[in-house]
Amino acid sequence: MSNARTAAVLVVVGAGPRATGLLERIAANAPELWSGDRELLIHLVDPHPPGPGRIWRHEQSPLLRMNSMAEDVTMFTDETSTIDGPVRPGPSLAEWAAAFSDGTEARAHAPHAPSPDPDVLAELRTLTGTDFPTRRAQSAYLTWVFRRALGDLPPSVRVEWHRAVATAVTGPADGPQHVRLAGRTAPLVADLVVLAQGHLESAPAVEHRARAAFARRHNRVHLPPGLSADADLSALRPGEHVILRGFGLAFVDLMALLTEGRGGAFRASADGTLTYLPSGREPVLHVGSRRGVPYHSKTRYRLQGPRPPLPRHFGPAALDTLIAGGRPLDLRRDVWPLMAKEIGFGHYHELFHAHPERTALPWPEFVTAYDRLDWYSTEMTALITAAVPGREDRLDFEALDRPLQDLVFVTPEALRGHVRDHVARDVARREDAAHSADLGAFLALLSVYGQLPRLVAAGRLTARSVADGLDGWWHGFFSFLASGPPGFRLRQLLALSEAGLVRFLGADLRVGTDEATGTFTAASPTVPGHITHATALIEAYLPGPNLDRTRDPLLRRLYRAGALTEEVVDDPAHTHRSGRIRVDPEGGHVVDAVLGGPHPRRIALGAPTDSRAQAAFARPRTDAPAFRQNDAVARALLRSLNADQHTGPADHGGSPADLGVRVGG
Repeated sequence: MSNARTAAVLVVVGAGPRATGLLERIAANAPELWSGDRELLIHLVDPHPPGPGRIWRHEQSPLLRMNSMAEDVTMFTDETSTIDGPVRPGPSLAEWAAAFSDGTEARAHAPHAPSPDPDVLAELRTLTGTDFPTRRAQSAYLTWVFRRALGDLPPSVRVEWHRAVATAVTGPADGPQHVRLAGRTAPLVADLVVLAQGHLESAPAVEHRARAAFARRHNRVHLPPGLSADADLSALRPGEHVILRGFGLAFVDLMALLTEGRGGAFRASADGTLTYLPSGREPVLHVGSRRGVPYHSKTRYRLQGPRPPLPRHFGPAALDTLIAGGRPLDLRRDVWPLMAKEIGFGHYHELFHAHPERTALPWPEFVTAYDRLDWYSTEMTALITAAVPGREDRLDFEALDRPLQDLVFVTPEALRGHVRDHVARDVARREDAAHSADLGAFLALLSVYGQLPRLVAAGRLTARSVADGLDGWWHGFFSFLASGPPGFRLRQLLALSEAGLVRFLGADLRVGTDEATGTFTAASPTVPGHITHATALIEAYLPGPNLDRTRDPLLRRLYRAGALTEEVVDDPAHTHRSGRIRVDPEGGHVVDAVLGGPHPRRIALGAPTDSRAQAAFARPRTDAPAFRQNDAVARALLRSLNADQHTGPADHGGSPADLGVRVGG
């Protein structure tokens, strides 16, 4: 291509969903912001396929599923998106899959998009909006979204994928950036670099290294926190007793891989009850956590009433007031009451509109009083008690948060019966549209989650509140309520419990080691005096962000050179090191300690950064924070690259992989 000006070059490290979302926004904004007389070359660097990336790659067990219904997954903006760029609607996963069921095959809308493999294609042809798809189906969707984004780029924008690991980036703040790739001699030379690696692995922490050393001494098995799909479970023997610390999604995945994944099967009776038929190759799983119960089941119904108008009590106006205040904010004291009131509004809006027969006041009268009262006031309690006669229809955060709080059981068998009853009731409630108020609360919970990053960026929370409140209690509470497994997984859990292959340890789990027996131990105050011994321990949760221990070679080098800054929140009472990359909240530019401020040519997005609440894909019509950030960053990138007078053409740094589409020259 012959241009009046030399090509601009952007390198994006990481080619998963976050990079795909950024590429979609570049395509959407390019007609307005990119000069057609200049070429833009975008290098994507990732050893895993562009679109799904590592986490959502096709090459993982077909047993692993999403924890979202197909209709609740989208990569596209919509009418709720508060963005400066153009809204370009696109299909949710469910809508995309529907084209396969009627034979039109949505791949026709994205030239050169590969057809899913036969197993995934068969799934897509029968997938409904309320099904929980396999991760391989999501991989196919993300691949299609990536190809569609490529096809939407103007002729002057070209994308090349390098199947490699980025190991370093160097260059002055006012000059070209050199991105080095493993196994390549020549670097990629870029005007701007975006770091979008997604969820990263970390080297084991001190406590995990100590347990690994114990396991080696006694010929036992210890698995540190990590992605379940990548865990090497081959060392676990049939019948071996295994302690799993963590009762969230990582546990659910491990449960599937160690039971069905080893040849067992579930059989459904006429009433839907499951029975597990073991293969004889399964280990025995002892599971516990801080709460001692699994995450709440995902709802499997739609709102029965109108969508609640959110945000109402925890939106921009409320944040303005909080940020403008004079004193540092404590999350639980100053912020949580507004968050709780917002979630309560979503809950009661659905209850009053969808199930008015279970309320005792007209909605206008209730909401007028609700709006003026504080969440934790006696007047609010009296209002809700009078307006909502049924206790099961009232929102009780404390009971939701710690269901085993203050409960003590004499034997593990007694705990087993209680947990089984708790799980069965939870699944039944989350699959019964009569309790759709829970979905109203869930939508409000998502709204609250999306508002919090602004409060954090304003620096108004105390260090202790960020550490123990935001990154501690709130993150766990949100995940517990909003990120649980589909109901069928919890019914499988009940069947495995009945078969004796999953056993419950209780809340506030304490894990240790016994040198005399060479076993790992687990104990809980829920069953005082009872100690479980096992020959294997799995830390069943994902590692959090940690710049000190990251296994990503590029981030590790930048951090050790002072070119990345860890988020540190401190005040006279406490210092909190979050392990996250500190970025400029306006444009995502990394804060360079050497420069003493944002690096003008390096940007970081997503999971490893201090821009919390940035999931790469989202539920439709929720004004997703990541979509807003993608749009803002894409527009800033295009403006900067279009204005930058690059001094010479960039070396491509080796042969890129063929994407099947050549966009532009």
